[in-house]
Amino acid sequence: MKRLASLLLILALLLTVLVGCTGTTSSTPASEAENSSKTSGTSHQSIIRLTADSTPILDPATHNGNASAIAYCNLYDTLVFPTFDGVEPNLAETWEASDDGLSYTFHLKKGVKFHDGSELTASDVVFTAKRLMTIGQGFAYLYTTTIKDVVADDDYTVRFELNKTYGPFVSTLVRMYIVNEDLVMANLASGSYGEFGDYGTAWLLTNDAGSGPYKYKELVQNDYFLAERFADWHKGWKNENAPEEFKIIYGTEPSTVRTMMATQQLEITDMWQSAESLTAIDQLDGVDLASYSTRLVQNLYFNCSKYPTDDVNFRRALCCLVDYDTLLATCFVGSKQPAGPVSMQTAGHVDTWQPKYDIEQAKQYLAASKYADELDQIELTFSLITENPFLEKLALSFQAACAQVGIKVVISNTPWTSLQEEMSRPETTANVCTVNSGPQFNEAGATLESQFHTKCAGTYENCNWLNDKELDAMIDDAMETVDDAERFKKYADIQNFIVDELCPSTWVADLAERVGYQTTYVEWPAGEATKKGEFNAYLMGLPYFMPDISVYVNGK
Repeated sequence: MKRLASLLLILALLLTVLVGCTGTTSSTPASEAENSSKTSGTSHQSIIRLTADSTPILDPATHNGNASAIAYCNLYDTLVFPTFDGVEPNLAETWEASDDGLSYTFHLKKGVKFHDGSELTASDVVFTAKRLMTIGQGFAYLYTTTIKDVVADDDYTVRFELNKTYGPFVSTLVRMYIVNEDLVMANLASGSYGEFGDYGTAWLLTNDAGSGPYKYKELVQNDYFLAERFADWHKGWKNENAPEEFKIIYGTEPSTVRTMMATQQLEITDMWQSAESLTAIDQLDGVDLASYSTRLVQNLYFNCSKYPTDDVNFRRALCCLVDYDTLLATCFVGSKQPAGPVSMQTAGHVDTWQPKYDIEQAKQYLAASKYADELDQIELTFSLITENPFLEKLALSFQAACAQVGIKVVISNTPWTSLQEEMSRPETTANVCTVNSGPQFNEAGATLESQFHTKCAGTYENCNWLNDKELDAMIDDAMETVDDAERFKKYADIQNFIVDELCPSTWVADLAERVGYQTTYVEWPAGEATKKGEFNAYLMGLPYFMPDISVYVNGK
């Protein structure tokens, strides 16, 4: 009995030790972690951590997604910097255009340092522009048919010669992120670009070649990206409370995000949380919701080259099978129904047709379509992004409405990277895809060109497969118009033409992007605006321009 008692005592001691060695992250249930005190200490890291639906691709010549845009605007500089209603000087202190609108000359700021300490000069701008256009990905579509040549007149003067006039040219330069020529050239691998090998694309998967306020520290794809302050940033650090680091964390799973917010392991959530998840996050001590716009519209894209969505009346019927009001109330809370393809927050937007949920109207359109006699044989494919599960509400609602008119809808969940590959070819693109997209600079033409011009087809923004030459010509004509008032009038005509004649999509929500953020030690412009009842509109990535955010290490 004594030996048994001793054995039991030893086992009890061992159990105690094992429990004591177990971390709280794995042993504490999410509900307990959320209910634990968040304000027991006042010391915080000088870091902003945010979740996203992907980790960024760091090469600004190859990608243009949201997580990448956040990285680009912090790692790299551009000639001009976007403001709420235009642009302001950045690397370029001044610029002027020729009388014929075919030449733009930019005068660079002297003494700008890249992250490796070398000076940024006009040669780097020339290299960046030519590299971007040669690779032909990401934001290249803004320049490939427009720029004829780029010339360094001297170390601090760069001149862009255009093939044709391009009204918003200066505004587009907010997306030309300047890379370090010498650094990229020193890290070439074999590739398909002749003397330039792979143009440094392999090296830039896990490095940066920028001069921006933050520099690369660590990247684990499909896990996280970490960047740290660049002490010699040319604009200086006027905000002494700007974070020392920022981290983009891959993952949008609601319970994980909620627990990380509760335990202050996360400062800002992603925008992909459901209304229910955001309500739970908002109830956490010291956490508030912020609402802002990056001029995104949640689209239902129709594949206009594929049976049966190749018929315009069939597409019009689908527009009437979306329960907009219910979705705005339950799925896209705070958002508004768009009245056309361009966000109402974008310069040059006009109101067009605003379809309503109407089963009888849908039946009338179907009766006018060329597939009226075979509706019971039709099977529509609907692609849904796996990482954004709350969008399932949209898909299921649409599926149920289609069933009421005798159309079967098959929903498939596809990872974002795989979905982008599917959308690159008309034959693999589903009949219906739901993706949000917005302008890369603040003009309606940015949306019209990227989403509807044939030259941009095959991207996540442009998977309608319209291939409409008349529309291409209208867009080209508008973009070549230098006079602002005349160009904006042409934008209006294009928006009406797209809706009235082509109906390639239906636009479900002009998105109010809602996220949770820590308020006890973070001061964030988008959040401060929300507190005042204001609603800021940014370009993609710019709400998270880290020099504008403050982290109070010892609390506010």
